[in-house]
Formats: sequence, C-alpha cells, structure tokens
Amino acid sequence: MLAVLAGCRLWPHPPLRSWLPSSTAVYDSKGHLLRLTLASDQQYRLWVPLKDISPQLVDGVLLHEDRWYRWHPGVNPYGLLRGAWITYVRHGAPQGGSTITMQLARLLWGLNSRTPLGKLRQIARAVQLELFYSKREILEAYLNLAPYGSNVQGVATASLVYFGKPASQLSLPEALTLAVIPQNPSRRLLAVQGAGSALISSGLADQRNRLYEAWLTTHPQDAGLKPLFALPLTLRPLSRLPFEAPHAVEQLLSAQALNGEARNAVVTTTLDLDLQRILERQIALYVKRRASSGIANAAAILVDTRDMGIKAMVGSADYRNPAIQGQVNGTLAKRSPGSALKPFIYALGFDQGVLHAQTVLRDVPTAFGPYTPENFDGNFLGPITATQALIRSRNIPAVWVASQLHQPSLYDFLQQAGVSRLASEQHYGLSLVLGGGEVTMQELAGLYAMLANRGVLRPLRLRTDDPQPDGTRLLSDEASYMVMDILRQNPRPDDAADMQGTRLPVYWKTGTSWAFRDAWTAGSFGPYVLVVWVGNFDGAGNPAFVGIDAAAPLFFQVIDALRAEHVPLNEPIRAMPSNLRRVQICLASGNLPTQWCPQRGMSWFIPGKSPIRVDTIYRPVVIDDVTGKAACPPFDDKRTHVEVYEFWPSDLQRVFEQAGMPRRKPPVNEACNDNERISGAPPRITSPLRGSTYTLRLKQLAEERIPFTATNDASVRTLYWFVDDAYIGRSAPGELLYWQPHGAGRFTVRVVDDHGLADQRILDVTLVD
Repeated sequence: MLAVLAGCRLWPHPPLRSWLPSSTAVYDSKGHLLRLTLASDQQYRLWVPLKDISPQLVDGVLLHEDRWYRWHPGVNPYGLLRGAWITYVRHGAPQGGSTITMQLARLLWGLNSRTPLGKLRQIARAVQLELFYSKREILEAYLNLAPYGSNVQGVATASLVYFGKPASQLSLPEALTLAVIPQNPSRRLLAVQGAGSALISSGLADQRNRLYEAWLTTHPQDAGLKPLFALPLTLRPLSRLPFEAPHAVEQLLSAQALNGEARNAVVTTTLDLDLQRILERQIALYVKRRASSGIANAAAILVDTRDMGIKAMVGSADYRNPAIQGQVNGTLAKRSPGSALKPFIYALGFDQGVLHAQTVLRDVPTAFGPYTPENFDGNFLGPITATQALIRSRNIPAVWVASQLHQPSLYDFLQQAGVSRLASEQHYGLSLVLGGGEVTMQELAGLYAMLANRGVLRPLRLRTDDPQPDGTRLLSDEASYMVMDILRQNPRPDDAADMQGTRLPVYWKTGTSWAFRDAWTAGSFGPYVLVVWVGNFDGAGNPAFVGIDAAAPLFFQVIDALRAEHVPLNEPIRAMPSNLRRVQICLASGNLPTQWCPQRGMSWFIPGKSPIRVDTIYRPVVIDDVTGKAACPPFDDKRTHVEVYEFWPSDLQRVFEQAGMPRRKPPVNEACNDNERISGAPPRITSPLRGSTYTLRLKQLAEERIPFTATNDASVRTLYWFVDDAYIGRSAPGELLYWQPHGAGRFTVRVVDDHGLADQRILDVTLVD
C-alpha cells in the first residue's frame, strides 16, 4: 500500500496551477495596480503561491471550512454523515459535508454534487487529488480557485478587487471576511449607502463576526482587535477595478501574445502611475483649452534615460472617446517627424568633419539636383551659423549638411537606430531630412534618449524584467555633447520665468510635417526624455498643427507640471568629453581667424574631425591714396594704405541686397590684371541642377536653351563657361548664360572664374517628340 501511495505521488502529473487559465495583474514600478485582466474563460482568476497569502486568511478558511483538513484523506466521514442526516432525514437546509479537497474537485471537474451520484464522483475525485498532490498544493489550489462572487475567483483576486491590496497584506477583519464568502458566494456582498460608498452586507458581517468568535478560542491574543469588527468595512465594487495607462498595458499584453509568451500572473511595468496621471491630466487640459483651434487629440511619452524605462505613456487624449479613435496608441503610429530629425543630421556632420557648431552655412535659394527645398517661412537669412540654423530650424542649411554626409548617411543612421518600415533610400532622397520618412513616437524618444546618453542607443523598456543592454554607439560622445549644447540654447516659446529662480536646462526641438498633419516637440530635461505629438489619427491637416505653436506649449506645460509636483529633475552627472576643445573662430565665416577678422568668438572643436579652414571673408586691399582704387604692385614708390573688405560670395551678396543691407564691394583696378587679388572661394555651379536630366522637345530644339549660373567669390568679375572643353561664353557674377544643345547626350559643364578656380558637373539631355 505504501508503494502504491508513493508511486501515485511520484508519477508525473501537471501542476494544479495549469488546470485553469489565469488572469494577469499589471502593476506600475511602485506596486500600484494598473489593470487586472480576465482569464480566457472570462473569470478574474489570479494565482499566487501559498506563501504570499496572509496566514490569518489561511487559518480562517480552515477554521470555517474544514477544521480537520490536515488529518483526513480528502473525505471526512463524519461531515458526510452529518450532512446526509440533516439533508435527507431531517429535511433541513441542504448540507454537503464537503472538505476543502472535495470542493476543489468540484471546481476542477465541474461536478454536480447535489445528487448522491454526483457526491460519489466528488469523493472519488477528492481521493484522487490526495493521492497525486500534497496537502499544501491542494490548499494553495483551493485558495486560488474558490468563488468570491460574480466572476471573481481566488483570494488574491478577491483581495485586489475588494480591498485593493495583495493577499499578503490583509487585516484580520478583511481576512475573515474573505474566509466566509466562498460558502455562499452568490449572496449580496455589498450594501451601497450613499454615493460611492460600498459596505459589506449585514448577513456577511454577521457571519464574519461569528467566525471571529470561533477564532478567539484558538487566537486569544487577537481579542484586542474586537473594536475593528464593529466598524463598517468597505469593499470596492468589481466595476471600480483600476483601468490605468490603457495604451501601455495593451501594448505590453499584445507583445506577450505576439511573442507567444505564456501570460504571467503578475507583470511589473516601468511605468510610474503618478507621472502617468500628470501626463494624462495635462493633455486633457491642453486639448480642452485649445479646442477652438481644432486641436482634439494629442499623445506623449516620458522615458527615463538612466534605465530607458517608459515612465508614462499617453497614446491619445481620451482612450474612451471614439470620435478621436481614442483606443489607437499614437505612440506606435508611423508619422512624419518634420524637422525633429535635424539634430541627428548635424551630429552626423560633426562626426564626419563636415562642420562644427559655429560653421557659417548658406541659407540661400539652393537646388540639390531636382530637389529644391524651401524654408518654412519662405524667407532666406543668408549666412547663418550651424547653431542658429538648428535652433531656428532652417531647412536649406540642414539639407546641405545632409548632402555632404557619407557613411553613414541619415538613412543609414536611421536604419542602424532601428527605425522600422523604411522605404529605399532612393525613394526619399534628401527629403528624408525634412520629414519625408515616418517614425513612431517611441522610435523618436529612443533617438533623443540616445543624444542624452551621449550617442549610445539603448532599447526602450516597458517591463522591469526587460534586460538593460550596454547599447550600441551610433554617435560620438563629442558630437552628441555639441548637439545637446545647441538644443539647450533654444529659448522657450513662452519665455516663462523659472518658478524656483534657476532655469531648468531643457534640450528640445520642434517638428511640423508637410500639410500641417503633425506637430511635434521632443527633448530632454533632468533624467527624462519627453516627446509630444499633436494631430489627428486620420491624417487630417490643420494650420494650427505647427510644432512651435501647438506641441511646444504642451511640452513645457508637462515640464512645469512635473516641477510643480516636486518630481526630482536633477540631471545625471555627465562629464564633458575629454576629446573636445574650445577654439577661437572668426564669427563671419566660422573659420579660423586671420589678423583681419574684427569679431571673434569660440566654438566647440573635435580634434582630428572638425574642419580646419582659414577665414577668407575679411581680406586686406592695398588702396592707392591718389586714385582711391586698388593699388597695383609693386607698392614701393606709391602712397598707399590698407583697408579690410568683406568678400562675400555672390549668392550671399544678393541676400544682403534683398534684405536692404548691401555690403560694400571691394574696389577693383582693371589695370592691375588681377595681380592685386587674393584667391578666395572657388565658383559653385547652381544650374544645371546636379543629377537631373533635361528633356527638350525635338520640334523646338532650335529654340530650347538651358540656363547656366554659378555662385562666386566677391573678388571675381568674370565667369568663363565650357561644355566638353569647348568654350561657349562668359558671364558676369549673378548673370545667366544660356546654352543651346545640338542634340541629346551627356555633357560636362565647367565654369572657371578669373582667379583660375573652377567647378564642373555632368549634364544629361534627352529629346522627345
């Protein structure tokens, strides 16, 4: 007999936990319940180990349900006989005489124990359970499967639903209340009194109090708790179960299902419910306040850059509002980022030696092959530093920087950063710089967190048990630092005074997509990265959807709210990169100053990477005192003096003239035959467009002409044009020269200035009828 018993116990059998599906309890990082899901059979059933259940509840259940549980073999003959006598002989209230093991058997196999045959089956199954499982396993299973009214099963579920706490933290009145419910779970548990107050019914309270009297016979030390049993006990209705952070919770559960993972009974997220509610509240207030502007929806995500945990995620302004498709998670939607990717273009440019922070770029009408971008405001600022070009979000300088990148290009960089579902690089061309592609808010948050983490990309985390890898370096420490330093100089749109007397550093950038479909603001402050989006999920545009006007106010509203709630916003200590230097530059050009440069400044410089060029804007010109013209060498027998002039390229000269600020042109002397000149910048062809094909009509070939233009140094007076080494004519700076092709083909266009400096490009011509 002992061998049979040992064989039954040792024979492989599935754990009781696997017999019925389980719910999932999702918590934030501080232990607050976010959601309790239904199991697949539509029951709230949360399994917890016996060690995590209050010992008072365990003892209360045994005292109330089955005092001889630890001694009988699954069936208590005395209880069965007593129940049969009262039910069938005395015809009293039906009593089953079931032990805890028998009740578990009824729950597991769905037995009808109200008939004699059903009772026999229940007894047989109870003996089977005792043979195959230990008393501890059976008790644990019963406590996790016992009915607690409606579709609530198990003490852990009942504790969360009714008292909002784990089963290990129950007080004695709460534990004894849960101990008596399974005897008659269909009774009315709640007696509602007033608005929102739910008290246990009088019948449930009386039964609990009787159990307490029995409890005192074995636990006399708890007699001092008797006043607690006279107090009303509040139970939370099932309808008031928490439903927090719905988009984040659904993303987590969907990811589990997609990866084929078995649902865990307890999942702890990286979310912080306090921060989540701040974000939700600020978005709701903002949308309500800006409703007259057509702003009806917004989304935001807050990431802790220290561990890459998502601390708050709001996928829409109102999850329950079908008018705005509120259940859509906007942080996962692919949207055009507008100019929000520009910081990474400049960072790549810093790393590849294209420019440094104070390099002067040209904000002038420019064609990049067939692509001719424009600035958002339609204006051109002329010379502008890289710092100001990024802060003021100028399009043409950003596209020029992107056109100079090699490996990696912006496209390669985004692929390395894990931006999904990108089309081919040829599909976007340089339009990717200005938001031609699409990213999700979570991908953008990861990119800005990479900047805050000095160029190291690490994946976002939504669960506390997600790994924290070392990450992949995509940008140098120096380039990331330089870009962050620029973003820090971006002034707040409202110029609000600091509430505590010291300005909180905020590193931020806006973005506006084409046709005003999306307004973005992304940036970092303290240890956090925040990305805010304003728009419509159906893609409808609105002139109000401009990053600086629609998204930036919400971005700073959230920051101010976090500070008002005294959320710690101390920035992690990040040492300045060791391979970064401050060098003196000439402010007009951003290059190393000569003795003639009147205004100088400082710029960040990466030794071995940043470009080393000497300023050519300010140049000395020897002036003849008699004629007032440039003196021709030699100067020994002449009365002369030296004046410094600004030598601006022709395209920038035109911008100055259009702005009403023409620059004084350097004097020239035709008699000198260029001997007095100092070589400046070479010419740069602006037409024909690079990489484009000109299609001409065959019938009108005699009338078709292609314009040639180029920018040139301020000291240049004449440009000479060649096609396939054949001279075709000359033009003055800023003038057009028209060329008439003799047929289709590929030609090499070359321009040479009167300094002997040149530029060339390929021109393709095709003919059509």
